[in-house]
Amino acid sequence: MDMNWSLNELYSSFESKEFKDDMVSFENSIEYINKWTLENCNNPNNPKEKIKFYINFENKFNDLVNKLYNYAELSTSVDTKNEVSSKISEKIAFKLALLAKPTTIFSKWLNSIEDLNSLIEDSPLLKSHSYYLKELAKNAKFLLNDAQESLMAKMKNSGSDAWSRLQNVLSSNLIVDITINGETKKLPLSIVRNMAYDKDKNIRKNAFESELKAYDKIAESSASALNSIKGEVITLSYARGYESVLQNTLEDSRMDKETLDVMLSVMLESLPSFQKYFKKKSELLGHSSGLPFYELFAPVGNVNMHFTLDEARVFIVKNFRTFSDKLANYADNAFEHKWIDSEPKEGKLGGAFCSNLHCIKESRILSNFTGSFNDVSTLAHELGHGYHGLCLSKESALNSDYPMPIAETASIFCETLISNAALDSATKEESFVILENDISSSAQVIVDILSRYLFETELFKRRENGSLSVNELKEIMLNSQKAAYGKGLDENFLHPYMWVCKPHYYDASSNFYNFPYAFGLLFSKGLYAKYLKSGDSFKRDYDTLLSATGKNNLIDVAKIMNIDLHSIEFWRSSLKLIESEIEKFISMK
Repeated sequence: MDMNWSLNELYSSFESKEFKDDMVSFENSIEYINKWTLENCNNPNNPKEKIKFYINFENKFNDLVNKLYNYAELSTSVDTKNEVSSKISEKIAFKLALLAKPTTIFSKWLNSIEDLNSLIEDSPLLKSHSYYLKELAKNAKFLLNDAQESLMAKMKNSGSDAWSRLQNVLSSNLIVDITINGETKKLPLSIVRNMAYDKDKNIRKNAFESELKAYDKIAESSASALNSIKGEVITLSYARGYESVLQNTLEDSRMDKETLDVMLSVMLESLPSFQKYFKKKSELLGHSSGLPFYELFAPVGNVNMHFTLDEARVFIVKNFRTFSDKLANYADNAFEHKWIDSEPKEGKLGGAFCSNLHCIKESRILSNFTGSFNDVSTLAHELGHGYHGLCLSKESALNSDYPMPIAETASIFCETLISNAALDSATKEESFVILENDISSSAQVIVDILSRYLFETELFKRRENGSLSVNELKEIMLNSQKAAYGKGLDENFLHPYMWVCKPHYYDASSNFYNFPYAFGLLFSKGLYAKYLKSGDSFKRDYDTLLSATGKNNLIDVAKIMNIDLHSIEFWRSSLKLIESEIEKFISMK
């Protein structure tokens, strides 16, 4: 099977007539909306018609940007040395900064309309975009004047965005010196990090130590990037009137502080259970002082669960079909039509992601597939994101933009599906391996994510008083890992450079990117429990929930499934599912 994706459905090349024409249309549209807002958002006349025009413009424009920007970004993600795609991404980002002024003008004008709710109710188009419009008006209070917003947006291109691009290039092109079976090799970072799943303990340990040494080469530059990005974030958050960066993130996430606090409290309650799992795994792997960090993803069990990409496709599609034909057919279609780029290679971004291309009603998935069951699970995870996009494909562009916490729901739900479906037909030894992989994934989302949340909280606190050195950043990360993992890990083998290898830290618009994953895991586990009780009726409601995520806050999305996000018992019930898996795992060997 071809392991490279096709982007021809977007454009055949950067030199194609279609791409060049769309770039011209893109630039002209920005000029037009700047002029239009200046001429139309300075008086109260004909508000309904003006709002309708703006909605229609934004929907069309967002699909255009979705097409252009993703073509450039996706091209860069598989080849970070591609200067053409990188320059075009920069150009698009620079041009988009020019929208800050018209967006600010329109938002403040919209907020000034006294009978906005009546206008919305009186128009089918406006009513269907009610959430978007009300949020735009509400958040106008966090906007500075149009000149200031315009300046900040432009400065971002040479500030946080530039630092982000630098760190991206440094990490994706980092070559690791490693000795395997007496042979010295130079390998891309993505390949070395995947050795954490190798069956050979010596290879896992050697890969970990070699990885940490490689980070030494880019630690200072990464620290400079991180300090610069977070410094900018702090400055802008306070300038706009947020009490903290966290409040800014919660607003963007459509999530209230009460929900976050309840969820975090339950995560802290669950840590002893995860420590029992880590201790059991350390025993199975022959460690007496807790689990070394390099063993977190080590395979356990005496079964060969290696997959080719073709085998992964069959496995995923088959097990997705236990839930619904719609989900299975989507996944099969993604493989068939080359929507997936799965081969690890130099210059390619590490990790995995899914880009939903609303403009063409498709998605593209990047992974670094080496054949482990975890790689299969990762593919299922990203296909879940793609399925979420499918459920939103009939919505307008504005109504298909959903916040991070709910974004992880469909992906983790798909992980749960394949794990549980696989367990039904697995041998005892296979069940042990699958169960361990599932718990390991949950531990990453609950325990490691908690450590990253603690790290970022402390980072923002200290950054307000000045830049942090490499040693300070390492210290904060180690302390955060100790607080989250407790005695489950061997303190002599932690990962002080986790702040270097996680790209989310280097995105100025994705602060506290961590807790949404925990929300997604626990929310999806709660949904899965409902699925087991409800059956076919759940499937219809599930698609309805996903299709509503772009035009509701999290509280209202959850209500579709009769879930109260402020209820500590809901979150506890989700974690109990994981805790029962841990107990079963411990009892099996």
